[in-house]
Amino acid sequence: EMQSAILKIFATRAGAEIDRIQAEAVRQSEIKLRLQSEKLEATLKKLQNTQTQLIQAEKMSSLGQLVAGIAHEINNPISFIYGNIQPATNYVNDLIELIRLYQEHAPSPPQAISDFREDIDFEYLVSDFSKLLESMKTGATRIRDIVKSLRTFSRLDEAGLKEIDLHENIESTLMILQNRLNGSTVKTEISVVKKYGNLPLIECYGGLLNQVFLNLLINAIDAIEQRRSSVGTRHCLVPTEELDYIGWITITTSITSKNQVIVSIQDNGCGMNSEVQEQIFNPFFTTKPVGKGTGMGLATSYQIVTENHRGNLRCFSTPGEGTKFAIELPISNLELR
Repeated sequence: EMQSAILKIFATRAGAEIDRIQAEAVRQSEIKLRLQSEKLEATLKKLQNTQTQLIQAEKMSSLGQLVAGIAHEINNPISFIYGNIQPATNYVNDLIELIRLYQEHAPSPPQAISDFREDIDFEYLVSDFSKLLESMKTGATRIRDIVKSLRTFSRLDEAGLKEIDLHENIESTLMILQNRLNGSTVKTEISVVKKYGNLPLIECYGGLLNQVFLNLLINAIDAIEQRRSSVGTRHCLVPTEELDYIGWITITTSITSKNQVIVSIQDNGCGMNSEVQEQIFNPFFTTKPVGKGTGMGLATSYQIVTENHRGNLRCFSTPGEGTKFAIELPISNLELR
């Protein structure tokens, strides 16, 4: 009986030890599997980020080349037009003065000349022609400003780190978006409020930052349009009708005590809930309808700010009230040289 009891005790202890070893083996397998899963997830995320960067880089490179080419082709003829407006104005003024002298020294011209003078309403022609030339000059100036903005935005000649005037870059981006800001695509104009601080030149990749400004401003415009149209989705919790609603975007720039520049772009669009805010910087995540959003804009912007410039991009949003993006950039990027 004693042997039987000893064997039973031994069997119990052996069984417990086997169970412990098996449990430990399972635990180690689970740990190993979890580590492999985390590693695989990190690799997948890295691949997605790389894919996003490659797609966006190729897209913006092609767009930049196209923009630069168009800007160059437009710039040449418009320069001819703009450069010749003033000489044309001088020539016309000289001809008008010549006619005035004829009137002064030959007050009784032949009847045919008098009749033709009345037919063309000479006095009106003189005053209106000056306005016509001035409007041509204004239009040519406008085109030159647009071309300048396009060339500033593309910045194909500035692939490396360079000292950039951020305000100039922001203005060039706003110029490109004028069609959407001035009410051409929505019911009313979107008001843009600029609160620019006194910024020094910033060492950065100008072309890449222009992409960030463009993406954030487009998102602000889309949010305002979405609120105005009262889509009523779970991402835009606003009343169905807001007759007194006026869309606005406020752009603020300032310097912090840590030698950093902050550029904030705030809108009073539909805003985002916490669920959306947690995912907005993930590649291919979008709340926009199919065909309108790729889900790469904010993801690419985040990578440009954090990885290319060692800065930070943060989002603050309240459903039904609006969204604010804050870009933090170092004034000097010594470690990127």
